[in-house]
Amino acid sequence: MIKSMTGYGKAICELPSKKITVEVRSLNSKSFDLNLRTPSVYREKEQEIRSEIAKQLERGKIDFSIYSEFTGEAGSLTINHTLAKSYYKELKGLAEELKDPGNDLLALTMKMPEVMRAEKQELDENEWTTLRISVDEAILNFQQFRLDEGKSISDDFEKRIGFIMASLTEVEKADILRINNVRERIRKNIAEFVEKEKIDQNRFEQELVYYIEKLDVTEEKVRLKTHCEYFIKTMQEDSSGRKLGFITQEIGREINTIGSKANDATIQKIVVQMKDELEKIKEQVNNVL
Repeated sequence: MIKSMTGYGKAICELPSKKITVEVRSLNSKSFDLNLRTPSVYREKEQEIRSEIAKQLERGKIDFSIYSEFTGEAGSLTINHTLAKSYYKELKGLAEELKDPGNDLLALTMKMPEVMRAEKQELDENEWTTLRISVDEAILNFQQFRLDEGKSISDDFEKRIGFIMASLTEVEKADILRINNVRERIRKNIAEFVEKEKIDQNRFEQELVYYIEKLDVTEEKVRLKTHCEYFIKTMQEDSSGRKLGFITQEIGREINTIGSKANDATIQKIVVQMKDELEKIKEQVNNVL
């Protein structure tokens, strides 16, 4: 089953004193590239989170974020009295030197670096157990998003491969007329320069067969049909993106060969349409996991 490499998942964890939001999003990437952002209190759990994401999400440029918002008491703050006094003394001296009234020195002092410090939070294992459920929920929602996007991509692939297969049928019809036209064109050209009774019919037929064999695209048509059928079959496999990419290269090779060997305006037109559909498939394949 096709999965999109892009995706988004979100889950919200409600705790007594805070609300925690977990978000997962991803873009295309040839490898697994994880950017992890968590509050410092959960830092010791980052390796566990990384391992779980790597196991489930496989590939893509992935951003995983945990946002914490306090809804109750946000923990106690402490004042560094020694540092605050030092700042205040320096500010007061500067104010006196500049003959400034210095009415807001205390307020300014409290805004100086390291004066107000929050006590370091310790990880509560019960809190982590609850949050871990939300992490799994966000990943699950993300996976569902990838599946839903993958279904749209799969439908698009089937439509475009179907167009290429239908075009191949048109090529086969045109190919029958092409060979007859080539045969008659060669006869007509020779007749303009050589009298009919002087033509060695056996030799002419040998040369004609040799020339037509060089223009024959039977093998290319068979291989193109096989590749298209294999593409549809591979779509049912998990993590098929790279494989589908290789198959599109083979499809393109056969289409190009048919175009170069055809020497026929009708077939060339059909080939251009097939190439256009294939390019659209290639663009989407880059977004398949």
